[in-house]
Amino acid sequence: MRIVVALGGNALLHRGEHPDAAVMEANVDRVATALAALAHDHELVITHGNGPQIGLLAMESATDPALGAPYPLHLLGAQTQGMIGSLLARTLHDALPGRRIAALVTHTLVRADDPAFEHPTKFVGQVYSLDVASALARERGWHIGADTTGRRRVVPSPAPERILETDTIHELLNSGTLVICAGGGGIPVTADSDTGALSGAEAVVDKDLTAALLAEHLKADFLLILTDVPCVYTGYGTPDQQPVLGATPADLRRGGFPEGSMGPKAEAAARFVEHTGGLAAIGALDAAYEIVHGRSGTLVRPDLTVV
Repeated sequence: MRIVVALGGNALLHRGEHPDAAVMEANVDRVATALAALAHDHELVITHGNGPQIGLLAMESATDPALGAPYPLHLLGAQTQGMIGSLLARTLHDALPGRRIAALVTHTLVRADDPAFEHPTKFVGQVYSLDVASALARERGWHIGADTTGRRRVVPSPAPERILETDTIHELLNSGTLVICAGGGGIPVTADSDTGALSGAEAVVDKDLTAALLAEHLKADFLLILTDVPCVYTGYGTPDQQPVLGATPADLRRGGFPEGSMGPKAEAAARFVEHTGGLAAIGALDAAYEIVHGRSGTLVRPDLTVV
């Protein structure tokens, strides 16, 4: 099968861990172990989150006295693609001797008039206490939102329209290359309506929605969304929590999952299955092989229409 894998941002930097290079290098070994077995039997395209990393770079950029102004988010997104892409490529190179592996800097087209630019919702960076978050909002002009564990910076997250390097990714796959691309949802760009010239956008695109779009355009058979929980749960974190082992797109949309965590993953899986008739699944990184073979995670299948 052709499988598009969407790695959560916590694959390289877990909540509460120090954002040191050594920590990410240690965590990426776990990623390679989880994906190597799949790569032996299937074509893989790997995408990844960048929330912790882009948040760290944004903080460093905002406090660097050598800069007249902080780097824009689209350039910080490009930096995270290079950093994380290199880590993944090097580790997978060692786990899959002889396999062609390429990490591709990837751009995602978004609409300049997307309403999301006026309503920041995408979490980036670390978790802060209310007092620290409020101070940062005043000092840096950041928008702050509450997630499940505290306060974090939120930035605009426009909808992905097209991944500009899709044809190149097709060619790499056809040559037998494992491709790492669309990191952090891709570098967001807008196109001039007259000339088509590209401009970077001050935003971060949701990586799960980008992965679903990429999987559709690559004619993938399976979209695998890997995170830090074994499956989707209804009532997550409450006494009524229940695992969802199988679902249709309609089931997921009735679940009311939080926008800051499971919501985008559920929507991405639903879109891919609806648009292609393929399969999607959501589950834990360490169970990637078992998820694809139906032994773990939440499997999302097409709605069955009775005639």
